[in-house]
Amino acid sequence: MLFLVGALLVLGLVLGVVAHVPVPVSVVGGLAIALWLTLFAARERLSGHRRAGRLDRGRGGAR
Repeated sequence: MLFLVGALLVLGLVLGVVAHVPVPVSVVGGLAIALWLTLFAARERLSGHRRAGRLDRGRGGAR
C-alpha cells in the first residue's frame, strides 16, 4: 500500500512538471523515457533467451 501511495505521489509530481514546462521539453523528456524503456526491454528479452536456454540444458533438454 505504501508503494502505491509513493507511486501516485511521484506520478502527480511528474504530471505537474509536464503541465508547466514548454511542449518541446516535454517531448524530449518523453522520447528519452521511450528510448530508455526500449533499450531495457531489448536487454531483458535477450538475457531472457540466454537464461531459458541454460535452464533447459540443466533439465536434460526436456521441454
